[in-house]
Amino acid sequence: MACIASLCYRIPFSFASLCNSSLSPIRRTKITLFTSSLNFSLNSTVVCSRSLTVSSFTWDDVFRISQEEDASDDSLNLQGYFERISACNRGSEMQSEFLPFVIEERIVGYIHNGFADHLRKFNYVFVFGEDNSYSSHCRGYVTLHPLLGSPEDRTGAVGDVIKCLGEGLIPGIRNELYPVKSSFDMPIFFSLERAAAPYFGIKAYGVHMNGYVDRDGKKFLWIGKRSEVKPTFPGMLDHLVAGGLPHGITCKENLLKECEEEAGIPRSISSGAISVGAVSYMDIDGYKYKRDVLFCYDLKLPDGFIPKNQDGEVESFKLISVIQVANIIRRTWFFKANCALVIIDFLFRHGYISPDDRDYLQLLQSLRNGDCS
Repeated sequence: MACIASLCYRIPFSFASLCNSSLSPIRRTKITLFTSSLNFSLNSTVVCSRSLTVSSFTWDDVFRISQEEDASDDSLNLQGYFERISACNRGSEMQSEFLPFVIEERIVGYIHNGFADHLRKFNYVFVFGEDNSYSSHCRGYVTLHPLLGSPEDRTGAVGDVIKCLGEGLIPGIRNELYPVKSSFDMPIFFSLERAAAPYFGIKAYGVHMNGYVDRDGKKFLWIGKRSEVKPTFPGMLDHLVAGGLPHGITCKENLLKECEEEAGIPRSISSGAISVGAVSYMDIDGYKYKRDVLFCYDLKLPDGFIPKNQDGEVESFKLISVIQVANIIRRTWFFKANCALVIIDFLFRHGYISPDDRDYLQLLQSLRNGDCS
């Protein structure tokens, strides 16, 4: 692997020697999450790790659970929604284990002390400060070498480091770049491999869209079941369209692209999608520090339209009444965690959760955790 020419004289050892060095495994913590507080049985099981990544259930399970009624299942009880939001906002007590990642005197991310130990080997790319200028929780911070002055140089140098660290430390390399900036409207300092984003604690943005149908005065949502071979959250439920926001594309253009790829929605229809706000969360899991902002969209679809996945990432789609979708979210862990947040936001905006529900304002505020900027 080639090094950066302007920094060759500073490198005391080769990239190859570092790439062949042993890397300690990522510390992982797992917990078991129960599918529901209700007493129902499934022909198949749902086993959820701390990342909610493993599942096994059928559409028959989904529809049966969505329709079951129980005397203790009070529709005004928002507890199930709180639990789904909490699944996206874990680990705040571990913030002191992370060093601020600073570029041009702005905090752009947070890096775990353990992960930072691997970065110390690359002293021609990463520089470690010793004072607490950027945090009262810990002493020190991480920045980039001053000779890496342009976004292009930074992108190349950090990208080479990520390649050296490899799948053993940063699994799921996608060769897709995310912009690194202190907030959405700020300039881009450099671009970072998508899979590495949570290990550097950068702000990551995405577009998520609920596709709904009005039928006989009732609203229905198109729900997708993710492919069982998808590397992230296989087999779990998803709303109609979602995607991370990579470098060099606008939110709306990215949404139109994802609509076509994920659901076969032509631009003549998807162009009618309406921006309706954003949700955010802050989640710490081992070395990973996710600070995500999801821009939310609604698209009212023609009653006769049937989505068709084009990229192999969705196994199938079903049109489900909003009331039933709400039941699924409240009662199970079937939905990919951050998609549940986007649908809960939809429930607020379309009147399915109202101020008469206990803890309404608390739930509303919890949809925008962390730094929504």
